[in-house]
Order: sequence, then structure tokens, then C-alpha cells
Amino acid sequence: MKKKKIVALTGAGISAESGLATFRGSDGLWEGHRIEDVATPEGWAANPELVLEFYNQRRAAARAAQPNAGHLALAALEREFEVVVVTQNVDDLHERAGSSHIIHLHGKLLEARSSRFEHLVYPMDTDRIELGERCAKGHQLRPNIVWFGEAVPLMEQAMEETATADIFLVVGTSLQVYPAAGLVGYAPANCPVYFIDPSRPPVSARRNLHFIMEPASTGVPRLAAELLGK
Repeated sequence: MKKKKIVALTGAGISAESGLATFRGSDGLWEGHRIEDVATPEGWAANPELVLEFYNQRRAAARAAQPNAGHLALAALEREFEVVVVTQNVDDLHERAGSSHIIHLHGKLLEARSSRFEHLVYPMDTDRIELGERCAKGHQLRPNIVWFGEAVPLMEQAMEETATADIFLVVGTSLQVYPAAGLVGYAPANCPVYFIDPSRPPVSARRNLHFIMEPASTGVPRLAAELLGK
């Protein structure tokens, strides 16, 4: 018998519980930097050294972090379900927790890519990209991150997966960053949608909505136990 399919959209909240700073603080800054300076093509053009160093620090923090109970519970659901994790996060905590099908909408922190040719992508075994490090065609390497103002190349794949979901989860995201926030609209009309976050996100009226107003590290394990029939 075909397994039921769960699609889970995860955001900064699930990584925050592993000690990684959320993308944007209440002061509008990310780790003390203006978003425009470190997460846009314009910021990169103005000061590539600053951008490289910023992501070098994020990379080191991500490598030091460990998956939490929320990550592990999503991976455990694969015992009985087909699970697709669509994440806004750029760390590899879902991979390390054991999830096997992950779509990284905003790129991967542990990859470098050519600043000129998007298809030239290189896995990283160190924490650092330095100014002067170049791709095979001689262009500066940059983080393989989707910045503000850049296209989200995997969005269509994420929409297609969501459209065939039997259950849709939204974990640790405020649903304020588009286009990812629009994914819930692609879930089938009869598909139950579970929101797991301490604060209730703004969602348009639809049937079969369930709110678990807890952090991912407790809310996801609770829902996973329910879905796995424990």
C-alpha cells in the first residue's frame, strides 16, 4: 500500500532551538548586520569581503549546532510516511537528523557556487570561502544562498510536492517570507494543515486547520507520536 505523503515547510524557528540565530531580529538586524548589506546582490557587489566573512561565521555556527527533537521527529515520520521537507533554512540540521528528501528553497550554507555561473556548485569541507577563491571558470566563489532579489529556483518543485500532500505541516515559520509563505495555498483543499509555532501565523480561512502553539522541539514530537499512532 502506498504511504501517505507529508510535506513539511520549516523555517527559522526550528533552527533557533538548536542555537542558530533567527534570520531577522526584532531590531531588523541579522547578527548585527543590515539584511541589505549581507543578504542581497547589491550587498555582495558593494562589499564581498564582508558578505563572505558573515557567511563564514554562520557556517561555523551551523556546523557546531546539533539537530533538536523537532528535526528528529520529522525524520522519524519516514518510518510510516513519505516525507518531503521544504525548508527555508540553509543549515544541514534536517540532513543530520536523518530526513532523506529535503528541498532547500534558500540554498545551502555548506556549498559554494560561482558568482557568475549558477550551475557551478561546490560542496564545502571547510567553514570558509575567501576572497580570491575562484570557480573552474575563474570567477569569485560566493555562498550558494538565495538572496533577497534573487529567483527561488526550487519553488516550482516545492509547489508540485505540496499539491500532492496528504498532510501539510508548517513548522517554526511566521509565514512572512515569500514566495515560501504562499506554499500553504497549494495544499489540496481536503488536506489537514498543522501549524506548529508558539505564535499563530496569519492564515486565510480554510478547512482542516490545526494549531499547535508550541516550539518545534515539543510540538513536532507530539504531532509525530499522534500520526504514528503511539
